[in-house]
Amino acid sequence: MELNSNFNGRFANKLQVGLTSFRDARDAKSSPFPVVNINKDGVRYIVAGHEPFSINNRLSQDVFQVTNNFNIFAGKHTLTLGASFERFSFDNSFNLNAFDGTFGPGFGSVSEFVTASKSADYKKIVDAAKATAAKNSWALAETNVGQLGIYAQDEVVVNNRLNLSYGLRVDLPMFFDTQTKIDESIKRNCCYDPAIQYYNADGQPIKLDSRELPGTAPLISPRVSFNYKMTGSSTLRGGTGVFTGRFPFVWIGNQVANPNFFFYTTTDPSFKFPQVWKTSLGYDYKFASGWNTSVDLLYGYDLQNMMVRNYGLRTPSATLKGIDNRRTYAAADRSTVFGGPTNAYVFTNVSGGYSFNGSIQVQRTWSTNLFMSLAYNYLKAVDKSSTDSEISSDSFDRQPTTGNANTPVSGNSQFGNTHRVVGTLGKKFVYGDGRWATTISAVAEYAKGGRFSYTYFGDLNNDGSGLNDLLYIPTNAQIDQMRFAGTDAQQVMQKAGFKAFVAQDEYLSSRQGQYAERYASLSPLYSNWDVRILQDYNFANKRQLQFSLDILNAGNLLSSNWGIRQIASYTGLAQPLGVGVDATNTPTYSFDTNVRSTFFNDTQLTSRWRMQVGVRLTF
Repeated sequence: MELNSNFNGRFANKLQVGLTSFRDARDAKSSPFPVVNINKDGVRYIVAGHEPFSINNRLSQDVFQVTNNFNIFAGKHTLTLGASFERFSFDNSFNLNAFDGTFGPGFGSVSEFVTASKSADYKKIVDAAKATAAKNSWALAETNVGQLGIYAQDEVVVNNRLNLSYGLRVDLPMFFDTQTKIDESIKRNCCYDPAIQYYNADGQPIKLDSRELPGTAPLISPRVSFNYKMTGSSTLRGGTGVFTGRFPFVWIGNQVANPNFFFYTTTDPSFKFPQVWKTSLGYDYKFASGWNTSVDLLYGYDLQNMMVRNYGLRTPSATLKGIDNRRTYAAADRSTVFGGPTNAYVFTNVSGGYSFNGSIQVQRTWSTNLFMSLAYNYLKAVDKSSTDSEISSDSFDRQPTTGNANTPVSGNSQFGNTHRVVGTLGKKFVYGDGRWATTISAVAEYAKGGRFSYTYFGDLNNDGSGLNDLLYIPTNAQIDQMRFAGTDAQQVMQKAGFKAFVAQDEYLSSRQGQYAERYASLSPLYSNWDVRILQDYNFANKRQLQFSLDILNAGNLLSSNWGIRQIASYTGLAQPLGVGVDATNTPTYSFDTNVRSTFFNDTQLTSRWRMQVGVRLTF
């Protein structure tokens, strides 16, 4: 709902109220059954059985929003005083490992699984999965959070060439009854123990309390911008300021849902919502021929980004043996419960990342209803944490490192394309005395990005993650010194295969004898063409009926060899080498000799053509 009010042209007010409800649910297309992990050479190689992430997965969301802007028109000044309130209510049922087996330890081989599957004990595990489903008693995490923003802005017409805007926004996080919901979750679950000894990012002893939520200190965001008409055909514009983003509230939901010591998730009490300082500068020029040109520069600095740390880890004190002598975690470096290592995933802040965007665009619209544009964008983005998961353990596991897993390493961001070219071309045909109109347009995109890191498949440093250990890229002589799994003949084949794999990869072959860097590798250039057809009919009473047809990745419709993207990994982590470490801290490696190329065809939707139709009535 929206209410607009005007008071004699001197004051105006806009009130907006909205409620949005989402009801999402999914179930795996399989009967209740344990997750089957089968290992090879000490690492997980086959995952079968029930898909573990979709077991009675339910998410209900209600978002209530109120925004009010009050404007004061005072000569050259337009003042805006406003407030915005958002309340988010989540009911999340996520039942990872409800049918057992998700976290292993798994079976040592296919034959070991076949033997075990015939036993009476395994039948009990299968029956237990069926009983769990029949009980229909699932986990539920209820979370109610929000954000209140108060702001003031002054837009000043300094003269007929210069406009200036400046303002201040203050955001306040709100957690309502979240602490009560955590208490309810603790009562429903076993094993909550705030007395367990954990360690902070510096390795110092610390106790964690799931009931303690982040602080609600105000987040202040000052901003200023300008628009200067240099001539009748050129404009210079820019601005600088602080922008506050929303915290992914599913992470607070993780804290509500996981108070158990064996999968402990919490948030640092000093955690702050993400903030970035952005500065922009743009220039527009309109040629007499009708062409428009824009150049934009944008720089952003992370005042506080998000990072998940594992407070179940101290500082690593052991050293790996062999060609790779990185620091690793000894048994004494891990927090333990009942004699075994335990993890505590804590959402914290990290600062220091930056991004630079530079773009240029030319465009024109002709009197014949023909239009076109062509743009290029360059991106350089560096951060200390590229978080891409809603699950706390995954967020930690996917942060590549070579040393202390809780110490952020500055490197390329996982997100964004380094080079991107986008072009549009279209024409509108009007006929039938203006009642009918057909628009045919196309958008072409060429981009090089898809950043990924090279890591080992296996927990090389004993931090609890089998994903995050950056690869040491050995020289050919060092490969000969490495111990591979299998017989002597199999080792010879794996060494030869790995040498060939390194040689065919531009990045690996250029860094032999060094560690791989965070997200330093790029996937090949890809292209994508989208086509749109609009058919309009204009009624006499100014109503319009429009039918639309969109063909996404149209090149793939014409040829199955076009529009296909090549990637090195679906997760952003390419793992050519498996690794296992014995009690003496000596690694044993494994390489699949069938793998001869870094990149493979992405079979997801982005590599397939899609078509969608729509209808719209405007009145």
